[in-house]
Amino acid sequence: MEIVTLPGQRAGGKVWLVGAGPGDVELLTLKAYRILQTADVVLYDALVSEDIMALVPQNAEKIAVGKRAGKHSAAQDEINQLLVTKAFTKQNVVRLKGGDPFIFGRGGEELQSLVEADLAFEVVPGITAASGTSAYAGIPLTHRDYAQGVTFITGHCQLESRPMDWRDYANPNNTLVIYMGILNAGLIKSGLLEAGRNIDTPVAIVSKATTQDQRCFIGTLGELERLASHPELKMPALMIIGEVVELADTLNWFKPDFNQSDTIQNDSTHNTLLHSELLRGLSQKLKAELAQ
Repeated sequence: MEIVTLPGQRAGGKVWLVGAGPGDVELLTLKAYRILQTADVVLYDALVSEDIMALVPQNAEKIAVGKRAGKHSAAQDEINQLLVTKAFTKQNVVRLKGGDPFIFGRGGEELQSLVEADLAFEVVPGITAASGTSAYAGIPLTHRDYAQGVTFITGHCQLESRPMDWRDYANPNNTLVIYMGILNAGLIKSGLLEAGRNIDTPVAIVSKATTQDQRCFIGTLGELERLASHPELKMPALMIIGEVVELADTLNWFKPDFNQSDTIQNDSTHNTLLHSELLRGLSQKLKAELAQ
C-alpha cells in the first residue's frame, strides 16, 4: 500500500514510537511517561495495560489499533497511514506498543512509512515481554549452569505453510522464548522433538505476566499442548522452553495474590500517587531548565 501524504502541506508534527513494557505500570520508563504527557493523539495496541492508558492526558485523542490472534482491529497498512495522517494534523503523535516496539512489534515497518513521508520521529524502547515475563516468573533466561544463550522467535505465523528449520532452536544449552505461539503449540512441540530436543525439557507458559492476573503453567515439552489449552490460561501468554525453567520453583518472588507489607500493590490509589509524584518531578525539572 502506497502511503498517502497531504499535498501542499508541510508536516509540523512528530511521531514517538514508544514501548509500554510488559504490563505493570511501574515498568514504564520515565521517558515514555514524559512523552505520554505531551501527546495530542495516541495510537495504542491491545496489549497496553489499562493502568498505563490511564496516564494518557484526557484531552488526547486515543485510537485503538491493537492486534490479537484472529481479532485484528486494524490492518498494518491502515496503521501506517494513520500515523502519517495524524502527524500532518497533530503536533505530537505517540504510537504506544506493548513490550518493546523493535521486538516483534513491527516498529521497523512503521518507521519506514514515516521515513517515506519525510516525518520526524523518535523511538523510546520498552522492557520486552521476554525479560519482563522471565523476571516476574523467576526464570533467568541465561545461567552458566543451564543455558549459555537465548533465542526469541515468534510462533504466530502459518507454520504449516511456512515450515521452520527447528534444528536451529533445539540446542539443549539454549533457552527458547516463543512469542504468540499458543495457537501453534502442537506444531512447536513436534518440530522441536523431531529436531532432537528432549521430550522432558522443562517448559513454562506465563499468562498476563507482571500483572495481578499472572499465572505460570509449568510442565515438559511433551505436555506443551496440554499446557497451552489450560482453561485458566489467558492472553497474552509467552512460552519459555529450556532447563532454566527448573529454577522457577526457587526463584519465583512475585506472588500476585499475596499481599506483603513491603510490596507496593498496583491498585488505583497507588497509581494516582505515582502519577502525582512523577508530575511534580517533571515540573521541577522543567523549572530548573528554564531558570538556566
